[in-house]
Amino acid sequence: MLDTETTGLDPREGDRIVEVACLELVDRVWTGRSYQEYVNPERAMPDEAFRIHGISDEMLADKPRFHEIADSFLAFVDGAPVVAHNAAFDMKFLNFELERCDRPTLPMDQVVDTLAIARKRFPGAGNSLDALCRRFEVDNTDRTLHGALIDSKLLADVYYHLVGVRQAGLELASGGSDEKRGRERPFREPRTFAVPEDERQAHLAFLEAEVTEPIWLKP
Repeated sequence: MLDTETTGLDPREGDRIVEVACLELVDRVWTGRSYQEYVNPERAMPDEAFRIHGISDEMLADKPRFHEIADSFLAFVDGAPVVAHNAAFDMKFLNFELERCDRPTLPMDQVVDTLAIARKRFPGAGNSLDALCRRFEVDNTDRTLHGALIDSKLLADVYYHLVGVRQAGLELASGGSDEKRGRERPFREPRTFAVPEDERQAHLAFLEAEVTEPIWLKP
């Protein structure tokens, strides 16, 4: 799971990455490993960008340049598929930065875009990360400002819902289904429940009065 924060919208116009963060998932379950770096963009932070993520020039003054963290970032990703929300935006910036420091770029066929998945599932609906958190009842109360690490964590929860995985942590703890573990389920005798006679008669009366030519009585 990956997210970035930047100084603006387009690296070709001088905008740069100021934060990059990733979470490692194995079988769609977070392993506990994460990666986060703040990056000195070597330029001033525009006010409009600061209002979005709250990252200031002072915070970034002593942080490494992107070329200083490029190798550690690539080592963490290590050729794995990358999941991002509005992935084209993040990849545009990351590959621009990687090209600038002569590092291999990330191919788009390695990238999963949760925004594209959400638009297919919910056409015409709001599909921002905040909107998806509300839709799936993912707690995002800590997200007062954008931040790459917290957004990656929220995206992981949203991703579980988008691809139909629920309670993935419990699945990891149990090792998966009984079929996957190769274990036999314990046999349980079927339970029967006696229906009170007055309820049975009331049901029969309802069927006789309300249902004409019931299919279960046809030959």
